[in-house]
Amino acid sequence: MIKNISNLGDAALYCDFGKEISKEINTQVIRYFKTIQKKNIVGVNNLTPSYNKLIISFDLKKINFKKLKKIIDDIEIIKSDSIQNKKFEIPICCEKEFSLDIKRLEEKLKMKEEKIYENFFKKEFFCYMTGFIAGMPFLGDLDENLRAKRLDTPRVKVPKGSIGLTEQFANIYTFESPGGWNIIGNTPLNIFDSSKENEPNLINPGDLVTFKRITKENYKNYHE
Repeated sequence: MIKNISNLGDAALYCDFGKEISKEINTQVIRYFKTIQKKNIVGVNNLTPSYNKLIISFDLKKINFKKLKKIIDDIEIIKSDSIQNKKFEIPICCEKEFSLDIKRLEEKLKMKEEKIYENFFKKEFFCYMTGFIAGMPFLGDLDENLRAKRLDTPRVKVPKGSIGLTEQFANIYTFESPGGWNIIGNTPLNIFDSSKENEPNLINPGDLVTFKRITKENYKNYHE
Protein backbone atom coordinates (compact mmCIF):
# COMPACT_ATOMS: atom_id res chain seq x y z
CA MET A 1 0.00 0.00 0.00
CA ILE A 2 0.99 3.69 -0.16
CA LYS A 3 3.58 4.48 2.50
CA ASN A 4 3.61 8.24 2.04
CA ILE A 5 1.86 10.95 -0.01
CA SER A 6 3.63 14.28 -0.54
CA ASN A 7 3.71 17.35 -2.77
CA LEU A 8 5.70 17.24 -5.99
CA GLY A 9 5.89 20.84 -7.09
CA ASP A 10 2.73 22.94 -7.04
CA ALA A 11 0.41 20.67 -9.00
CA ALA A 12 1.39 17.06 -8.49
CA LEU A 13 0.95 14.48 -5.77
CA TYR A 14 3.70 11.91 -5.12
CA CYS A 15 2.60 8.50 -3.89
CA ASP A 16 5.49 6.46 -2.48
CA PHE A 17 5.03 2.68 -2.18
CA GLY A 18 8.56 2.04 -0.83
CA LYS A 19 12.10 1.59 -2.10
CA GLU A 20 11.93 -2.05 -3.20
CA ILE A 21 11.46 -2.98 -6.86
CA SER A 22 9.26 -6.05 -7.02
CA LYS A 23 6.30 -7.39 -8.92
CA GLU A 24 4.21 -7.34 -5.74
CA ILE A 25 4.81 -3.65 -5.03
CA ASN A 26 4.44 -2.70 -8.69
CA THR A 27 1.10 -4.55 -8.77
CA GLN A 28 -0.08 -2.27 -5.94
CA VAL A 29 1.02 0.78 -7.95
CA ILE A 30 -0.90 -0.48 -11.00
CA ARG A 31 -4.04 -1.21 -8.93
CA TYR A 32 -4.07 2.39 -7.67
CA PHE A 33 -3.27 3.69 -11.16
CA LYS A 34 -6.20 1.82 -12.75
CA THR A 35 -8.62 2.56 -9.89
CA ILE A 36 -7.88 6.29 -10.04
CA GLN A 37 -8.24 6.23 -13.83
CA LYS A 38 -11.73 4.74 -13.51
CA LYS A 39 -12.81 7.30 -10.90
CA ASN A 40 -12.23 10.24 -13.30
CA ILE A 41 -11.44 12.55 -10.38
CA VAL A 42 -12.20 16.16 -11.28
CA GLY A 43 -8.95 18.08 -11.74
CA VAL A 44 -6.65 15.08 -12.23
CA ASN A 45 -5.02 15.45 -15.65
CA ASN A 46 -2.24 12.85 -15.68
CA LEU A 47 -1.13 9.68 -13.92
CA THR A 48 2.46 8.45 -14.14
CA PRO A 49 3.19 5.04 -12.60
CA SER A 50 6.73 3.74 -12.09
CA TYR A 51 8.32 0.72 -10.37
CA ASN A 52 7.23 1.79 -6.89
CA LYS A 53 5.85 5.32 -7.22
CA LEU A 54 2.75 6.99 -8.67
CA ILE A 55 2.69 10.67 -9.64
CA ILE A 56 -0.75 12.29 -9.92
CA SER A 57 -0.76 15.64 -11.72
CA PHE A 58 -3.71 17.95 -11.20
CA ASP A 59 -5.21 21.30 -12.21
CA LEU A 60 -4.97 23.80 -9.35
CA LYS A 61 -8.04 25.62 -10.67
CA LYS A 62 -10.15 22.51 -10.03
CA ILE A 63 -8.63 20.78 -7.02
CA ASN A 64 -5.85 21.27 -4.48
CA PHE A 65 -3.34 18.98 -2.79
CA LYS A 66 -5.27 18.65 0.48
CA LYS A 67 -8.53 17.60 -1.22
CA LEU A 68 -6.85 15.21 -3.62
CA LYS A 69 -4.79 13.62 -0.85
CA LYS A 70 -8.00 12.97 1.11
CA ILE A 71 -9.57 11.27 -1.93
CA ILE A 72 -6.50 9.07 -2.47
CA ASP A 73 -6.29 8.22 1.25
CA ASP A 74 -9.93 7.10 1.19
CA ILE A 75 -9.67 4.90 -1.90
CA GLU A 76 -10.30 1.24 -1.15
CA ILE A 77 -8.16 -1.21 -3.07
CA ILE A 78 -9.39 -4.78 -2.86
CA LYS A 79 -6.33 -7.05 -2.91
CA SER A 80 -8.29 -9.93 -4.36
CA ASP A 81 -9.18 -7.87 -7.45
CA SER A 82 -7.14 -9.26 -10.30
CA ILE A 83 -5.44 -6.99 -12.81
CA GLN A 84 -6.56 -7.75 -16.34
CA ASN A 85 -3.17 -8.57 -17.81
CA LYS A 86 -2.93 -8.54 -21.58
CA LYS A 87 -0.45 -11.01 -23.03
CA PHE A 88 1.84 -10.31 -25.98
CA GLU A 89 4.28 -12.43 -27.96
CA ILE A 90 6.88 -10.13 -29.48
CA PRO A 91 8.83 -11.28 -32.55
CA ILE A 92 12.57 -10.64 -32.37
CA CYS A 93 15.35 -11.18 -34.90
CA CYS A 94 18.73 -11.96 -33.34
CA GLU A 95 20.92 -11.92 -36.45
CA LYS A 96 24.37 -10.35 -36.08
CA GLU A 97 23.34 -6.94 -37.42
CA PHE A 98 20.66 -6.68 -34.70
CA SER A 99 22.37 -8.34 -31.71
CA LEU A 100 24.84 -5.52 -31.13
CA ASP A 101 26.01 -6.60 -27.66
CA ILE A 102 25.62 -10.37 -27.58
CA LYS A 103 29.39 -10.96 -27.66
CA ARG A 104 29.87 -8.49 -24.83
CA LEU A 105 27.21 -10.33 -22.83
CA GLU A 106 28.92 -13.66 -23.47
CA GLU A 107 32.03 -12.25 -21.78
CA LYS A 108 30.23 -10.45 -18.97
CA LEU A 109 27.87 -13.29 -18.12
CA LYS A 110 30.38 -16.06 -18.87
CA MET A 111 27.69 -17.78 -20.89
CA LYS A 112 27.44 -18.92 -24.50
CA GLU A 113 25.23 -16.95 -26.88
CA GLU A 114 22.70 -19.74 -27.40
CA LYS A 115 22.34 -20.27 -23.64
CA ILE A 116 21.68 -16.54 -23.18
CA TYR A 117 18.94 -16.70 -25.78
CA GLU A 118 17.57 -19.97 -24.41
CA ASN A 119 17.12 -18.39 -20.98
CA PHE A 120 15.71 -15.20 -22.46
CA PHE A 121 13.09 -16.88 -24.65
CA LYS A 122 11.72 -19.16 -21.94
CA LYS A 123 10.94 -16.18 -19.69
CA GLU A 124 7.54 -14.51 -19.29
CA PHE A 125 8.12 -10.83 -18.53
CA PHE A 126 5.96 -8.45 -16.46
CA CYS A 127 5.67 -4.80 -17.56
CA TYR A 128 6.49 -2.61 -14.57
CA MET A 129 6.21 0.76 -16.31
CA THR A 130 6.64 2.62 -19.57
CA GLY A 131 8.82 5.67 -20.01
CA PHE A 132 12.22 7.22 -20.78
CA ILE A 133 11.00 7.46 -24.37
CA ALA A 134 7.32 7.26 -25.27
CA GLY A 135 5.84 3.81 -24.82
CA MET A 136 9.11 2.06 -23.93
CA PRO A 137 8.19 -0.90 -21.69
CA PHE A 138 10.38 -1.89 -18.75
CA LEU A 139 10.01 -5.65 -18.50
CA GLY A 140 11.07 -7.68 -15.47
CA ASP A 141 12.37 -9.80 -14.08
CA LEU A 142 15.43 -11.23 -15.78
CA ASP A 143 16.94 -14.31 -14.17
CA GLU A 144 19.98 -13.54 -12.03
CA ASN A 145 22.34 -15.16 -14.54
CA LEU A 146 21.24 -12.74 -17.32
CA ARG A 147 21.79 -9.51 -15.41
CA ALA A 148 24.49 -7.15 -16.65
CA LYS A 149 25.29 -3.48 -16.16
CA ARG A 150 24.71 -0.81 -18.80
CA LEU A 151 27.35 -0.03 -21.41
CA ASP A 152 30.21 2.07 -20.04
CA THR A 153 29.70 4.48 -22.95
CA PRO A 154 26.08 4.75 -24.13
CA ARG A 155 25.36 4.75 -27.85
CA VAL A 156 24.35 8.02 -29.45
CA LYS A 157 21.76 6.13 -31.52
CA VAL A 158 20.05 2.86 -30.66
CA PRO A 159 17.85 1.67 -33.57
CA LYS A 160 14.09 1.66 -33.16
CA GLY A 161 12.81 -1.80 -32.22
CA SER A 162 16.01 -2.82 -30.40
CA ILE A 163 15.55 -5.15 -27.43
CA GLY A 164 18.00 -4.47 -24.61
CA LEU A 165 18.94 -6.00 -21.26
CA THR A 166 20.20 -4.20 -18.17
CA GLU A 167 20.22 -5.39 -14.57
CA GLN A 168 16.84 -7.05 -13.88
CA PHE A 169 15.02 -5.60 -16.90
CA ALA A 170 14.51 -6.02 -20.63
CA ASN A 171 13.13 -3.19 -22.73
CA ILE A 172 12.14 -2.31 -26.30
CA TYR A 173 13.25 0.95 -27.91
CA THR A 174 10.13 2.49 -29.42
CA PHE A 175 12.12 5.16 -31.27
CA GLU A 176 15.72 5.64 -32.35
CA SER A 177 17.30 7.04 -29.22
CA PRO A 178 20.51 7.36 -27.22
CA GLY A 179 20.89 4.48 -24.78
CA GLY A 180 23.22 2.18 -22.89
CA TRP A 181 21.31 -1.10 -22.70
CA ASN A 182 22.84 -4.36 -23.97
CA ILE A 183 21.15 -4.96 -27.33
CA ILE A 184 20.36 -8.59 -28.21
CA GLY A 185 17.96 -8.24 -31.16
CA ASN A 186 15.31 -6.18 -32.90
CA THR A 187 11.56 -6.44 -33.41
CA PRO A 188 9.70 -5.32 -36.54
CA LEU A 189 6.57 -4.82 -34.41
CA ASN A 190 5.51 -1.22 -33.77
CA ILE A 191 5.37 -0.93 -29.98
CA PHE A 192 4.20 2.71 -29.91
CA ASP A 193 1.80 4.34 -32.38
CA SER A 194 1.13 8.05 -31.82
CA SER A 195 -1.78 7.97 -34.30
CA LYS A 196 -3.76 5.97 -31.73
CA GLU A 197 -4.58 8.85 -29.42
CA ASN A 198 -6.48 6.86 -26.79
CA GLU A 199 -4.04 3.96 -26.52
CA PRO A 200 -0.72 4.60 -28.30
CA ASN A 201 1.18 2.02 -26.21
CA LEU A 202 0.99 -1.59 -27.31
CA ILE A 203 2.33 -2.75 -23.92
CA ASN A 204 1.16 -1.16 -20.66
CA PRO A 205 1.99 -1.61 -16.96
CA GLY A 206 0.75 -4.99 -15.74
CA ASP A 207 0.89 -6.67 -19.15
CA LEU A 208 2.77 -9.93 -19.73
CA VAL A 209 5.29 -10.37 -22.53
CA THR A 210 7.12 -13.29 -24.12
CA PHE A 211 9.50 -13.16 -27.09
CA LYS A 212 9.56 -15.34 -30.20
CA ARG A 213 12.65 -15.71 -32.36
CA ILE A 214 12.18 -15.03 -36.08
CA THR A 215 14.49 -15.23 -39.10
CA LYS A 216 15.88 -12.27 -40.99
CA GLU A 217 13.56 -13.16 -43.87
CA ASN A 218 10.55 -13.13 -41.52
CA TYR A 219 11.76 -9.78 -40.18
CA LYS A 220 11.98 -8.22 -43.64
CA ASN A 221 8.56 -9.51 -44.67
CA TYR A 222 6.83 -8.84 -41.37
CA HIS A 223 3.39 -7.24 -41.49
CA GLU A 224 1.41 -6.33 -38.38
